[in-house]
Amino acid sequence: MTFKLTAILEQDKDGVFAYCPDLKGCHTQGDTVEEALANLREAAELYLETMKPAELRRLKPKTILATSLEVASA
Repeated sequence: MTFKLTAILEQDKDGVFAYCPDLKGCHTQGDTVEEALANLREAAELYLETMKPAELRRLKPKTILATSLEVASA
């Protein structure tokens, strides 16, 4: 069975933090975007392996949209 999950990646000076909001507690990190995404794929696969069939059937990933927002400061 294949699932389409949302992946959120946040990059700062220390590396890249990645998580799947569809899978509570499924998060990881890496030095690069590619490494963090590969680590997240592995974490998500392992997470899904621990779920019962009924839980997998109820898994309904949501669409999350992100953009930048420019805000003036006083």
